[in-house]
Amino acid sequence: MFENTKAFSGFSVDDIASAKKFYGETLGVRVSEENGLLTLHIAGDRDTLIYPKQHHTPATFTILNFPVDDIELAVEELNARGIEFERYEGIVQDENGISRDAGPLIAWFKDPASNILSILQLS
Repeated sequence: MFENTKAFSGFSVDDIASAKKFYGETLGVRVSEENGLLTLHIAGDRDTLIYPKQHHTPATFTILNFPVDDIELAVEELNARGIEFERYEGIVQDENGISRDAGPLIAWFKDPASNILSILQLS
């Protein structure tokens, strides 16, 4: 039944204007807004819907994964844009917040407007 449908993901925020500024200006993702909803136009034809929700509660897990070719450069550029990377107890991370211990190189950050967790991952 769903084998040919183009599914998409979505998540809630408590402030669409702040989310639009963060994703569109800070991260540089192409965004559009219509009927009070925000759409992130992510490369690979994978749009993500952001919708307002009163009493929004952030997820406690990663919502968006951004594969990058150079994680050190991406972390440096995002730091310059005011993004602070998360630190987790029990996970070995370098001085920039990059986990190099096991698996792919990863660095975690949150959207300050909605506290949504995203990661950079070496592609």
